[in-house]
Amino acid sequence: MKQVCIVSQHFPPEKSGNASRIYDTAVHLARLGIDVTVLAPHPTFPTGSFPRTWKRSETRWVDGVRVVRLWTWQPGSGDPGFPSRMAYYLLFPLHAALWLLANRSRFDVIVTSTPPLFTGIPGYVLKRTSNVRWILDIRDLWIDASISLGFLREGSLYERMSRRFEQMCLSRTDLVGVTTEELGRRIRSRYEVTAPMELMPNGVNTEFFRPASQQKKRQIVYAGNVGHAQDLDKVALAVKSMNGTYNLKFLIVGDGDTRESLERLVKAENLTDSVIFAGTLPREEIPRLLSESLLGVAPLKLLENLEYAAPTKAYEYMACGIPFVGCGNGEIAHLAEDSGAGVIAGNTPEAIAATLSSLLDDPERMEEMGRRGREYVAKHYDRKSVAMKLKQQIERMTWTGA
Repeated sequence: MKQVCIVSQHFPPEKSGNASRIYDTAVHLARLGIDVTVLAPHPTFPTGSFPRTWKRSETRWVDGVRVVRLWTWQPGSGDPGFPSRMAYYLLFPLHAALWLLANRSRFDVIVTSTPPLFTGIPGYVLKRTSNVRWILDIRDLWIDASISLGFLREGSLYERMSRRFEQMCLSRTDLVGVTTEELGRRIRSRYEVTAPMELMPNGVNTEFFRPASQQKKRQIVYAGNVGHAQDLDKVALAVKSMNGTYNLKFLIVGDGDTRESLERLVKAENLTDSVIFAGTLPREEIPRLLSESLLGVAPLKLLENLEYAAPTKAYEYMACGIPFVGCGNGEIAHLAEDSGAGVIAGNTPEAIAATLSSLLDDPERMEEMGRRGREYVAKHYDRKSVAMKLKQQIERMTWTGA
């Protein structure tokens, strides 16, 4: 039996898209006959929402997967400052590297999932000190996104060091996994990549996320990270402009760095009756909330460095049979067009309101879009199928010694 260790900054009970993806991937691999260990920090994200712990490590079994929780710094606020955020990002992979050095003979393959960038540290260390095979699983262009969102200054020492480390990882890994073809092209255009590159999309668990038999409510929904990459304030203002006609609620499910500022905007605009913050909810409740909504929103900011992104939430909307309205260019626009399940709006309240109105005025069209979306993700993006392809890659790497 192949022994695989997945290193991830996020894992349930955290509610991020990457946490659910890592859980689904690990569980499916275990059911396919792989012995899987997940290394993750004690639950931390969204920061400030979990109690701090000083336990060095804790091991539990979760649905056939060995989960080892390791200590890292846990920021105490919802939008931590740079030092606290960096301590959270850096201490976990350093702890994971030490744990893996002590257990390196146990594993055939290490999978490190980024972002954050530093999750690659244990993979790099193990690759330099053992014969383990290393899959570098890249979910987004973390450095580029940090520059676009104003967290990192282009040309700074920190950026140069980060890119140097990313190149070191890409030069050592045995396989690079990317979420979209555009992400792969951008990585190859900036870095020297000699390892094979495979498409490993975010996907969705279509057995879990599925249409529920629910009466529709007069609401639209956003379910995901309330972060800097999303134009949720524009959606809230769009709903404000529509509510003389549509009596629409905007349900925000999730938490993140920008929730407090978004709540201040909602209060200032007298939108507290229209914009509902549900907070972080148990995963089991999400399919019902999506299914009873008229449509979902995935409002990425209009930034070039986000064009490679295909948000997990869009797959979840489609799996639950509801159409989506997205913002942004690139992969999300391709997903909307290819699936027939989404429409892309401009990144202004006026454009979002016009797009929402056109759909709400045509319920038959929305029903057809929801049906198409469900069929599309079941065929192309089911996580069980994605895990099967990963299992094949693991077996090929360990069999050939690649």
